Amino acid sequence: MSFLQLIWAEIKAVLADKTIVITVFGGVLFYSILYPLPYLNQVPTEQQVVVIDHDHSSLSRQLIRDANASPKIEVIALLGSIDEAKRWIETGRAHGLLVIPANFRRDLLLGTGVTLSYGGDASYFLIYSAVVEGLISAGLDVGKDIQRLGLLAKGNNASAVQQSLNVVKLNSIPAFNPSLGYTPYVVPGLFLLILHQTLLIGTGILGASQWKRQGYWRDVSPLKLICGRMAAFMLIYTLLSSYYVGYCYYWYDVSLQASLGQVGLLMLPFLLATSAAGIAFSSLFTRRDLPTQVLLLVSMPILFVSGFVWPLALIPDVVVAISQVVPAVPAIMAMLELNQMGASWQSIMPQWLQLWAMVAIYFGLAYWGVSKRLKADSLINGSS
Repeated sequence: MSFLQLIWAEIKAVLADKTIVITVFGGVLFYSILYPLPYLNQVPTEQQVVVIDHDHSSLSRQLIRDANASPKIEVIALLGSIDEAKRWIETGRAHGLLVIPANFRRDLLLGTGVTLSYGGDASYFLIYSAVVEGLISAGLDVGKDIQRLGLLAKGNNASAVQQSLNVVKLNSIPAFNPSLGYTPYVVPGLFLLILHQTLLIGTGILGASQWKRQGYWRDVSPLKLICGRMAAFMLIYTLLSSYYVGYCYYWYDVSLQASLGQVGLLMLPFLLATSAAGIAFSSLFTRRDLPTQVLLLVSMPILFVSGFVWPLALIPDVVVAISQVVPAVPAIMAMLELNQMGASWQSIMPQWLQLWAMVAIYFGLAYWGVSKRLKADSLINGSS
């Protein structure tokens, strides 16, 4: 069997296996829609808030109007107690609450301190931050209005008063996520993890289902089989990677800083290392259901140790060091730095060389594992 015939046989074996087709093609297409779907609105707005007003003054009513005018929150009810507001939040009728204390207007006019109480459902961080940010902004605006009236009453110039109240202005310009949305933040790294996991599962299922059977894989040497299998999956995942890194990044408005050549140069060792690791991994199993079960268990740990959804400083150093043997970890960090943050190629060179080292190591493990597996199964079949 020639090498091209081997590649074609591998591709046909992949396409003939419904489980692999669903995992590789169906999984990649399905997750490209499923994961970003809940976050298409990007930034939470008009979060429902209830107010407990113990002051009932003109200033407290102004504060409520200012809060309701914020694009981030919507005042949906005025309640009589904090316990009632808690029940609204617990039942999902509201996401936050604002408590205006008694003597709110009087204390502000006298220049004494006033404490506004905010609360909310912190189960969803983006929703909670939107509620708190909207309420704090409304409270600061009311405080500035009272300060302005006090300074004008003392005879200060209006322009001088305005300047004194706005000494510091915040000009916030997002560097790597212009929309400040969740999708451009999580999609780049998550899509690489999906490619990594589906490739490992696909190669794992294919190998585990073949070792104890007769077929073309016994007519070639282990080295030729590994090279042919890697080439077949590389052809498949070149198309799938182009869909993710190309079309999906554009569709979800992900920041693109690197050139096509740089992205391709980074993806090459990533896909090679992952396919080699998958072949080595497949030599551990003879039941085709086990690779999926094992890899699904480690998906979430890999996501966290990749460093883009959770700070690495909060993860034990031992866990971070062990995670460096997973091809997705250096690949995700290198892709984020190169394509989303505009880093130079020299800055991601350590991760790129690490991926090439993984190619060599996992190729060696794959050769050792496949050779042992084919030899052991041949002896079993021969004796039987």
